[in-house]
Amino acid sequence: MREEGRRLYDALAGQARLPVFYAGLGVPDSIDGRFEMLCVHAHAVFHRLRGRGAQAEQLAQATYDAMFAGLDGALREMGVADLGVGRRIKIMTEALNGRIQAYDAALTSADADELPAAVRRNVYGTVTPGAAQVAAIANYQRALRAALTAAGESDLLAGRVAFPPVKAGPEASHAAS
Repeated sequence: MREEGRRLYDALAGQARLPVFYAGLGVPDSIDGRFEMLCVHAHAVFHRLRGRGAQAEQLAQATYDAMFAGLDGALREMGVADLGVGRRIKIMTEALNGRIQAYDAALTSADADELPAAVRRNVYGTVTPGAAQVAAIANYQRALRAALTAAGESDLLAGRVAFPPVKAGPEASHAAS
């Protein structure tokens, strides 16, 4: 299951790195911004796999392990000392778990403002995005969750995910929901 988790992680990480998120939707093109987009995609994958049986749980764990192995490697490449890597990975693990809880709550809330608020707070952090940018990311999250819900188990095991289109510019506020 390790290889399947690696393939699924590679697919979601590749999608999270698309330039449109950074150049078109104003997500900070920084370590934090890229981590936040990885969290957006990981949340959707883990939501899809949760409660779907033993094989799905194993795939979720293998994907999670691949994600944090990748983050560990990236920190080391950036020159973070061995002692610092463990501390930073712990912080990232806690952050991902917090994002998962926040996005789950926001996506199931009757309050339409909860998801955009979570996006503004987490994805954009200290920068001030436009309302259309926040709406585009929130709409993308809804579409991503729907696409993953519709994905077959065999596709996920093969690392094949039909990601929804990412809309930036004037059409961003009308992205699929």
